[in-house]
Amino acid sequence: MSALHCVSSGQGDGFPVVLLHGFGGSHRGWDAVVPALQAQRRVIAFDLPGHAGSLDFPKTGNAAVAAKAVLADLADAGVDRAHFAGHSMGGAAAALCGLMAPDRCASLTLLAPGGFGWEVNHRLLRRYALATEEAEIALLLEQFFGWQNPLPEGLAAQMAIQRSFSGAPQALEAIVETLLDGTTQKRLPVEDIAALPAPVKVLWGTQDRVLPTRQAHKLPGRVAVHIFEETGHMLPHEIPGDVAHLILENTR
Repeated sequence: MSALHCVSSGQGDGFPVVLLHGFGGSHRGWDAVVPALQAQRRVIAFDLPGHAGSLDFPKTGNAAVAAKAVLADLADAGVDRAHFAGHSMGGAAAALCGLMAPDRCASLTLLAPGGFGWEVNHRLLRRYALATEEAEIALLLEQFFGWQNPLPEGLAAQMAIQRSFSGAPQALEAIVETLLDGTTQKRLPVEDIAALPAPVKVLWGTQDRVLPTRQAHKLPGRVAVHIFEETGHMLPHEIPGDVAHLILENTR
């Protein structure tokens, strides 16, 4: 099976940090976070199946498909254990990496992860999956950010380029339906995630219009929850310094 596209950087003692992006994104979604991480750790940022550099991966689908592919790639690369950090769909994939291979998971840092409740802005995600033009992508992306946080310059253009390749829109349209169950999202076993031997952090923004912040409320007590005011769904873009700090804190 073909390998996933990934970018590796940094160095340091201990297990590497594996970064998994959200639906419709790529490893570039972590660009603002990586510099702080790579100063202390080796960092491996993946493109998930059906996304960007992994568009031609033989199998695409939900977070479970992504998790299996990531674990297989890490095993092939000789990475026996890692710290997993994931955003949105990538958060669900990171959590599933922990559930599928708990002995290989040193920590979990989950940013507005999918699967922690039934509510999801399914209309926005389906429209986002189908968007190919930069202007349309920009209008939709604005809803992913907090009300006071501007859309980063060039982000919509970058995504439009990724979606210009043959098969890219069709892959995203297929993937989004594997994440949803009609008008709700498929759910993860949160109690099992909390019971993992690795430390688990969950980060969420109060202005998240994709997955409501209340999905971070009343999580099992072993989960460390960090809520950020005036922050939307795109935490790696909106609060990269805080994200890097908490990932590194979890690696210690």
